[in-house]
Amino acid sequence: MAEPSFLTAVRESYDTVAADYVERVPPPAELDPLSRAMLAGFAELARTAGLGAVADLGCGPGRVTAHLAGLGVSVFGVDLSPEMVGLARHAYPNLRFTEGSMTALEMRDEELGGILAWYSTHHTPPQWLPDVFAEFHRTLAPGGYLLWGDYVGHERLQPTHAYGRPVSYESYLLPLDRMVDLLEQAGLVVTARLELEPGGRVNRPHACLLARKPETP
Repeated sequence: MAEPSFLTAVRESYDTVAADYVERVPPPAELDPLSRAMLAGFAELARTAGLGAVADLGCGPGRVTAHLAGLGVSVFGVDLSPEMVGLARHAYPNLRFTEGSMTALEMRDEELGGILAWYSTHHTPPQWLPDVFAEFHRTLAPGGYLLWGDYVGHERLQPTHAYGRPVSYESYLLPLDRMVDLLEQAGLVVTARLELEPGGRVNRPHACLLARKPETP
């Protein structure tokens, strides 16, 4: 079966920009305080639940993966881009990083205690999000947590350059209520939301959602 064209575009684009991305994107310590607080809260919930490892999906160069590890979380990273995975392995050799797609996770049913999708779903066309969120539900253990963070809005962006390099991916910004609906349609229960207006380095509205897979009755 042929790979969807959007996955090819994302992989090739991030392979191209990987080194420049590391130079230009600030580390987790420089995030706004509220985003850091959401990451810390998610880390505490996943750690204390003790349901399994956390997968950082779309981990890029591994900085947020390492941030969670520093908060005491058993975590590993997954990214579509081989170049990004290589940078992550080089920077954090004590952590595990693998290549993979959110559309078809190479994990067992109910294997994960948590999933982090941190600014990693906006390149997914809206019609593919139900498949992605179904994979989140499949791989999460009952009672497991998801933290989703990304840009929100009503835009389809088609940049030709990013991080100083040519790219071919697109970005799809959806309203926060639509993201909540999609997660709940996948069987995940949203328990907290945070909406942030543009400010500092971020020039678009962005948001975080904390969700949980219901425990088995």
